[in-house]
Amino acid sequence: MPTEPPSEEDPQAQRLHQMESSIEELNTRIARLAIGLGVSLQNETEIARVMSQQHTAAAVTTERRDSPDRREASRTGSGPDRRASHMREELRGLMVLRYSVETRYVDEVGVTATRQILVEAEAHMERVGFQPGADGINLDRLFNES
Repeated sequence: MPTEPPSEEDPQAQRLHQMESSIEELNTRIARLAIGLGVSLQNETEIARVMSQQHTAAAVTTERRDSPDRREASRTGSGPDRRASHMREELRGLMVLRYSVETRYVDEVGVTATRQILVEAEAHMERVGFQPGADGINLDRLFNES
């Protein structure tokens, strides 16, 4: 059941649609990062591992823009390991942000509306080809454990 953008006459419906779009985009980016890193966010152990990682980016030893010939300056720390490190940091940061957004949504519109927003976002992700839970959200566990 795809949601249509609400009419301009209903500000609450517009806000709910905006909230759904925001969480969809956030979940999609989280899922893409996890897939790119080869991380399965479908189990608690893996999620805990991602959340507990400390960022250890490689230090830049030579500032390329200070070098007389930038092409000859060392590119230490600019390879695939550094890129993966940045992706892991982004994944962790987005997961923390999503938790904060979900908490704010519950405070703003309540548990029922937040659940519907998350269900619709998950359904949209499945329609575009993501596996259920690829973004690290298990809706049954999230809303049935209380």
